[in-house]
Amino acid sequence: MSTLSDLLAEHTDLPGDAVDHLQRVVGEWQLLADLSFADVLLWVGTNPAATDRTGAVICVAHCRPTTASTAFPNDVVGTVVSESEHPQVLQALVEGRVVCPEGGGGHTDLPASSEAVPVRWDGEVIAIMSRDTNLSYQRAQSPLEVAYLDCAADLCQMISDGTFPTREARSDTNSSPRAGDGFIRLDTDGRVVYASPNALSAYHRMGLSSDLIGRDLAATTRSLVTDPFESQEVAGYIRDTIADKPGRRMEIEARGATVLLRALVLKPGGQRVGAAVVVRDVTEVKSRDRALLSKDATIREIHHRVKNNLQTVAALLRLQARRTDNEQARQALSESVRRVRSIALVHDTLSMSVDEEANLDEVVDRLVPILSDVATVGTPIKVRRDGSLGVFSAERATPLVMVLTELVQNAIEHAFEPGVPGTVTIRAERSARWLDVVIHDDGRGLPPGFSLERSDRLGLQIVRTLVAAELNGSLGLHPGADGGTDAVLRVPLGRRAPRYQAGDIRG
Repeated sequence: MSTLSDLLAEHTDLPGDAVDHLQRVVGEWQLLADLSFADVLLWVGTNPAATDRTGAVICVAHCRPTTASTAFPNDVVGTVVSESEHPQVLQALVEGRVVCPEGGGGHTDLPASSEAVPVRWDGEVIAIMSRDTNLSYQRAQSPLEVAYLDCAADLCQMISDGTFPTREARSDTNSSPRAGDGFIRLDTDGRVVYASPNALSAYHRMGLSSDLIGRDLAATTRSLVTDPFESQEVAGYIRDTIADKPGRRMEIEARGATVLLRALVLKPGGQRVGAAVVVRDVTEVKSRDRALLSKDATIREIHHRVKNNLQTVAALLRLQARRTDNEQARQALSESVRRVRSIALVHDTLSMSVDEEANLDEVVDRLVPILSDVATVGTPIKVRRDGSLGVFSAERATPLVMVLTELVQNAIEHAFEPGVPGTVTIRAERSARWLDVVIHDDGRGLPPGFSLERSDRLGLQIVRTLVAAELNGSLGLHPGADGGTDAVLRVPLGRRAPRYQAGDIRG
């Protein structure tokens, strides 16, 4: 689906500052939809060349309420509506005033209760915001509903005046409290005239033992917060909001409770009438976050210690290899050093990751010098990577790195004549379903009658086992198109990767 910016660019010629203002409106309007018990839609006048319809309006954004049933089960974004179908929207766009038709509009999908509010920027009407209520969802006129609707009316008037949202205000919309989390209405002196049950519960959890009605919210909140600097900051934030100084949401802690708080000044028609405060008790959420952070830190520490232990094992094996006089034993110990160090590199990468995933490009690039160091040939062999292997989960990263290590090492040791330089290339190509890797060498090619399944080399036996049992992949060794040998590895991606049969591991 196209974004708001895409639709505005396609259908309007609004300047950048006007587009930014509409982005701020959309960033704030979940609160407005919840307070209005209504769907909120944003409409703009279209360029005739874009629609071949003169005087039409198009919906470029849509927000559904979390406090009521939606008026539009189907998506409305991108719908072009003419004057006959949606007259109040076009009327508000032309006349620059709030339009509340007595009857329903001509649009067959539009509920009878619909209001069109002009959105101003720099004194000009740049869009229309409509509030559409699902009339089948009936509510009693409770104090909560009255408080919600009164606040929504003030915010709509401020949008029509062009005073909300402000350029300076930053709403943190992804994490700000919503009306249903807790709602408080303040008068011009900062005293509480209404507090929803959820808001009252949040303050009771912070230690308030009485009702909030009639109390100075800044002073009350300050008395509950134990930290003197934080208590002064939150009290100043609430008082500044009443004085029409925008600020960001705050997180406060009191007596083991954690509460998010955000205040908005209400100034319809340019006259301050008080403020709206939304609060959310996030004590349990913060507790889970701390537990997850602690668990994540523990897992990363485990990976770090495993890496250190593996490096110690590798060092001991290397020391043992230097002390032995048996060439075959020395080579076996050197190969073990390489395998242990490759696994240690994966754990080192995971110890710095926060999501139990390893970037194989980084791991392979760190492995290349190790592979060259432990090569048993006298002439240096160049190893390089072409393409991206991507990110893999921890349980698949280790066997995949082991497979790549063994295949590269096998090419280094067996593909080239003694004293003849060469190159081993790791070519990777990743799609949505597969990771395809080709380990290509420009050496002498496969020996006559070679078969991968019948090979008794330990490294290739390890590779065959890991590819089949751990990666559910396929592996083949073939002559290269331009000489040399290609080791072709295909690994399925996704959680439900198909398991390959033994016949898919071929020579």
